[in-house]
Formats: sequence, C-alpha cells, structure tokens
Amino acid sequence: MIESVALVGGTHGNETSGIQLINSWRKQGLPDTFASLNVSCVLANPDAINANVRFVEDDLNRQFSFQMLMGKGTSKEARLATKLNEQLGPKGNSQHDLVVDIHNTTSNMGATLIILELDEFNTQLARYVKQVMPEANVLIEDEQPVAEHPYLCTTGTKGVMIEVGAQPQGVLREDIYQLTQTMAEAILGFCVAWNNETLGNLPACEAFRLGDNIPFPLDEQGQRTAMIHHQLQDADFLPLMPGQPVFRDFAGNDITWQGDTTYPHFINEAAYHKQHVAFATATRITI
Repeated sequence: MIESVALVGGTHGNETSGIQLINSWRKQGLPDTFASLNVSCVLANPDAINANVRFVEDDLNRQFSFQMLMGKGTSKEARLATKLNEQLGPKGNSQHDLVVDIHNTTSNMGATLIILELDEFNTQLARYVKQVMPEANVLIEDEQPVAEHPYLCTTGTKGVMIEVGAQPQGVLREDIYQLTQTMAEAILGFCVAWNNETLGNLPACEAFRLGDNIPFPLDEQGQRTAMIHHQLQDADFLPLMPGQPVFRDFAGNDITWQGDTTYPHFINEAAYHKQHVAFATATRITI
C-alpha cells in the first residue's frame, strides 16, 4: 500500500514549477480524487527559493547518501538534508511510502519520470504514466542500488523524480508548469489505483536507461574548446547516430559522435556548467 506520500518542490531553489505546484496545493488543497492518500506538500530549501538560486552552498539533491547523512557534510545544505531526512525518512526506515521530488531542467526533455529501479511498483508506475501522458519520457537510473543514490527522493520507502523542461532557471513557463502538474497528478492517480488494485494489465512501454555523462572538449587549461552543435541542441531522447555532429569548436569545425547509437538527454543543462557535462547518454528499452 502507498498511503503516505511526500510531494517535494524547491530542492533546487530556481526550479520554479515544483515550487509553484506545492504552493498552489498548499493553498487550494489537492484534488478530491486523491483524498484516500495522506499527502504532504514540502518545500525543501526555502533559503535557496527566496534567493532564486539552485542552492546556497552545495547541491541539496546530492546530500542524501548514508555517508553524508552521518554528518560527513558541513555545508548549509548538508545540515538541511539531515533535518529533511528526519522529516521525510529516515532513509532506510521511512515514514513515507513514496517521496516525489519535482525538478525542472533547461534541457528539452519534456515531461520525464525518473525511476531508480525496475521493481514491480516502478515498472507499473512508468506504464501508467505513459498511458496518461503518451508524450512523457521514462528515464531509468539504476546504475547503482537505490540506497546508494544521494537523491532526496531516496528518503522514502519508494522514491521518484519528476524532471520537466525546457525551462530557464528562475522562470515559470505555463506549458512546463502544466506538464509538471499533469505528471504529479498521474503519479498520485497511480497510487490510488495501485492501492485499489484497479490497474488492470498495463501495456509495456518505452523507456531510456542512463548510460554515461559526456564532457565538453577542454584544453590543457580546462577551458572549453567547443559548444553543443545546433543539430544536437534540443534533441533530447532522439537517436544520436555515429557520424552525427555533437560539438562545433570555436574555429567552426564539427566534432562528430564516434560511439554507438544512443539517446542523449540533459543536453546543455545549465546546472551542469561547472562540471562541463555536455549531455548524458541512454539506451532505449521496453519495460
């Protein structure tokens, strides 16, 4: 049974769709359709929200490994994570059956459901969301056990993330907000159907499994020598085939993809600027 659900916005303070959705549902209440669920609406990082920045000192969504929660971190967000773990978790023995963490991306990923394992619950959830939102993408990040992920959503017995874009940091776009709300409502609707055993036989759906992070080309001083090619820009989850351009250097030369066919996402994500991550790869599978 999924009875206690935490909906979280503002883990990153400049990702405004989740913040607005939480504020709206706090003020107006959730739709009556979800009355059977015990839903908490949480704003994770108020200081970052007030400053309209991703974080104040450190990325809050990387503070929820067991090691960090044992007091290894000293930043403001590390201390905040300990308090949130008490409120939402504790991780490994949570008081919440499901934690849903809502994010925005500057990449053209549309409405993306991120799941961390392919157990029965998450597989059925992905299929349900795809039925409600055929345009949605499902991204599987199961490269390591769920408990080893440092994400806020892992404080729940189950945890998923909503990632919707493209939306500039600190800006609220109506179309992106509506996609965010629709996916959040789809997840809650699934929980009601899961509890009532009314899902039926959901058809298998397409999903993408996370591969590797691809860096920008850098010179010996660590400065970028190229930018995302215009043919790759905004082509999230579309096939990238060998020989297609991925970068254009500042002399005007194209740099082509030399790997196998892949499905790039988080293309040119602004939040990954400091890490020089150009995009992530994925394989397409059916679940």
